[in-house]
Amino acid sequence: MKLFTIGFTKKSAEVFFTSLANAGVKRLIDVRLNNVSQLAAFTKKEDLRYFTKAICNIDYQHEPDLAPTKEILDAFKKKKGAWESYEPKFVELMRARKIEKKLDPSQLDGACLLCSEETPDHCHRRLVAEYLQKKWPNVEIHHLP
Repeated sequence: MKLFTIGFTKKSAEVFFTSLANAGVKRLIDVRLNNVSQLAAFTKKEDLRYFTKAICNIDYQHEPDLAPTKEILDAFKKKKGAWESYEPKFVELMRARKIEKKLDPSQLDGACLLCSEETPDHCHRRLVAEYLQKKWPNVEIHHLP
């Protein structure tokens, strides 16, 4: 099972959609808490749904259960909290939500987890992918540039 991740910060629409298409992504799973972001106009929920289908023939799905709570996110982003505090809180949230039971692995085969962060290093999309990799057999994670 291939599971991709991508961030859109510092990417043009051309680079973003070309990366998805070239990887053979089948479904874009938006793991942002707020998917009407102003960071990049092409990534607003309804625009993104349209563009992924029209440009790449990729389905779009918003999964807020794969996003941190506002409290966890604000403690990290707005209050400049440490990643070392954020990561275990978010992993515990995924465990408590039992995301591995709420999701169908077949729907995530060939899917790409989307968030805003430029790289996966300090982004919850990586944590989601790694969590699912531990829960499901044969998950290969591919972080798209």
